[in-house]
Amino acid sequence: MRRFALIGQRAMSQGKLPLNDMAGAAGRMDVLVRALMAAMLTSHGIRHDTEVVLHLMGGPGPHRRIKFQGSRLKGVHAEERAVAGQIAKVLNYPIPARGQWVERSSGIFDGGGDVHHTLAEWTETTLVCLEADAPRLWQDGAVIPMSSTPHSTSSGEHGNFSISGIDIGFIVSDDKPLPESVPTTDLLKRSLGDGWLQGHMAIGICHFLLDEGIELNLPQA
Repeated sequence: MRRFALIGQRAMSQGKLPLNDMAGAAGRMDVLVRALMAAMLTSHGIRHDTEVVLHLMGGPGPHRRIKFQGSRLKGVHAEERAVAGQIAKVLNYPIPARGQWVERSSGIFDGGGDVHHTLAEWTETTLVCLEADAPRLWQDGAVIPMSSTPHSTSSGEHGNFSISGIDIGFIVSDDKPLPESVPTTDLLKRSLGDGWLQGHMAIGICHFLLDEGIELNLPQA
């Protein structure tokens, strides 16, 4: 399973989402939408071996989490406003209790809590925090293979997929650095290069490395 925890430090957690001002009044929800699309969607489909959790920390009220589960997801298309519309529907509901998940539509779950709750749920997952000044995510001397050998795959039909391979989770912030409340000391720090990339671009590179089966710089199981 490929997992992405997207941190929206100013993103609104409930109310009417202003679709015409997602960069301003919605608290940079536009950044999260682009990152969500990069994580969940291919050119013509959905990544069934991928899960994304949005962390909406900007209020009003308590923090909220929205989980997109690729193996169950329906009705999400590669258009920013349409994806934002799915989020807007969830924001109209009361925020569930911390640690509780409620399925609002196929593959879209609504929950209370914050990134600590998410990391506690990912107990069997290798957790990676992307930092520009950390060691590279790929092994020294790694090459791009001529034939793709993905690190994770899915098989089956909607709602009944079998996921195999690596279980890895990435922590990605919005346009601001990760908040101090995120326990980065407990995460594996890796980089995608010396420059700071936009979140959706970094996610695309992570998928490329996993899709091609490039040898990763991770602790041995």
